[in-house]
Amino acid sequence: RRARGDAAVAAVAAGSAPPARVARRPDASVEEKFWEWEGHRIRYTEAGDEGPAMILVHGFGGNADHWRKNAPVLGKHGRVFAIDLLGYGYSSKPDPMKLEQNAIYNFENWSRQLRAFIKDVVGEPAFLMCNSVGGVAGLQAAVDDKELVRGVCLLNISLRGLHVTKQPAFAKPFIKALQTTLRTTDIGKKFFGNVARAETVKNVLREAYADSNAVTDELVECILKPGLQPGAAEVFLDFISYSGGPLPEDLLPKVAETTPVRILWGRDDPWEIVKEGRKYGEYACVDRFIELPGVGHCPMDEAPDLVNPLLVEFVNDYREVTAGAE
Repeated sequence: RRARGDAAVAAVAAGSAPPARVARRPDASVEEKFWEWEGHRIRYTEAGDEGPAMILVHGFGGNADHWRKNAPVLGKHGRVFAIDLLGYGYSSKPDPMKLEQNAIYNFENWSRQLRAFIKDVVGEPAFLMCNSVGGVAGLQAAVDDKELVRGVCLLNISLRGLHVTKQPAFAKPFIKALQTTLRTTDIGKKFFGNVARAETVKNVLREAYADSNAVTDELVECILKPGLQPGAAEVFLDFISYSGGPLPEDLLPKVAETTPVRILWGRDDPWEIVKEGRKYGEYACVDRFIELPGVGHCPMDEAPDLVNPLLVEFVNDYREVTAGAE
């Protein structure tokens, strides 16, 4: 198993396609659907009609379309669901300003959403494939109910560098003041207005991606269009003030021995530094830490030809070990 995965990484690093593991089949069709959860409308996409269930979870500012290069391919190997977390994409965006700070948009609530989705929509335990902050939500779900999560594959999980425990002591009051100002004054909405522009989104993505050619107009539209919906600004401003909640290093020791975790890490990610990420590979629940050379923060979109076989390999490694459809 390790040899197959390492061969795929080495092949892509050398500029060639990863070795095929199965005969080529047409990509699965992807269908957009909606689900009602706790009075909220949740959007997701679905591909594939049989085999192990996989749920694809996006990161901050993302949505199900960030997995548009993955769902059709993974759908040839199982039932695939890419979900918009509450507040993101085309899911409902309840106003966080009416409640206590971070009362809605936090990892515990997203864990509840994912677990309810598994029960109500998927109908069986599922593998979670998660990027960035979506990885923290996925780990939280695995910790909250080990019977529902067959395994978690983390792609450049967020280190949560702005967490209160990671802030320098001298900077804490300044960070808190800035977060409060952005969340509660017109300055924040003006800031979001500057961020929510095609040029800005493209520049941010070019910083995050190692290959700037992967930042296409299609990608920018996928990220920006739902970000212009009513309520998106308030979600954005509430989440950037989120310096509490769990860290990956809090959750990984709590993951059950029966729930495998595999970590993929774009080595050239400028936001989540691989040197720090390697520490997560030392936890007992993590079976492998795979570095992806020449790849940035969103490997599933930047290097799908590399990532898709690795995701399929993870599922195949454990499809007969953990409970769920075969």
